[in-house]
Formats: sequence, structure tokens, C-alpha cells
Amino acid sequence: MKKLIIISAILFAAAGAAFGQSEKQKAKIISEIEKVMTEQTAAWNQGDIDSFMKGYWKSDDMRFVSGNSVAMGWQAALDRYKKSYDTREKMGRLTFSDPVVVVLDKNNAYVFGRFTLERVNDTPTGLFTLIFRNTKDGWKIIHDHTST
Repeated sequence: MKKLIIISAILFAAAGAAFGQSEKQKAKIISEIEKVMTEQTAAWNQGDIDSFMKGYWKSDDMRFVSGNSVAMGWQAALDRYKKSYDTREKMGRLTFSDPVVVVLDKNNAYVFGRFTLERVNDTPTGLFTLIFRNTKDGWKIIHDHTST
């Protein structure tokens, strides 16, 4: 399985290079994706889950994976967030660290990084992989795989 993941990552990277994106185009895409993540962080840290969800593709095909469960669809992910983080104390303060944005082509990219929630009684942290697509509404997360 680990070999398959490594091979897939190499193929995705090669596919991105094959699309001939200039460094300027890649930098613009990376900046736009980083802006989405910055806006999400700000919304989360203000206790605004609805605004945080603006970074996700509002579709029944959006997928959120965490732990041993999958939430299919934007609404299911929103409901899950609101149930799991129903108080500001549970939400804590969100930070993303060490994000690596890989541009696959002009409409697709992924981000790998670490999230941390600083809370009064604990500091959960974990890794995430986000797949972004350039939609009519801008860059949106179409797949989020998060682990603690």
C-alpha cells in the first residue's frame, strides 16, 4: 500500500509538470489556495464554522475522511463539524503548519500538512491531505483526509 501511495504521488507530480504550467501560473494557484486556507483558519478561530465551510466544494460529491469514517457531501461535513465542535472551547485555536501545495494542473492541486488545535485541556494535532479543484466559485476542497 505504501508503495502504491508513493507511486501515485510521483505520477501526480509528473502529470502536473506535463501540463506545462509556468512558475508564475503555479505561484498564482498556490497563492489562491493558501488564501482559502488562511480564510478558513480565521473563520475557525472566530468560532464561525459556516464561514470555515466556504473553503469546501458545496456538493454531494465532496468527501471528508477522518478517523474510521467518511462524510459524503458538503452538508454531511458541516453537520459533523457542528456536532463535534459545538462550543468555542472544543474548537480551540486552529493552525496549519508545514503545508506543501502541489499543483497538478490549472484546475487541480493538493495540499499536505499538519493541523493543530490549541485548547484549554489538550492540543490535538494530525496530518491532512486536501484535494483542491478550481470551480466556478474559485478553489474549493473536494476531498479532505485528516488523521490524528
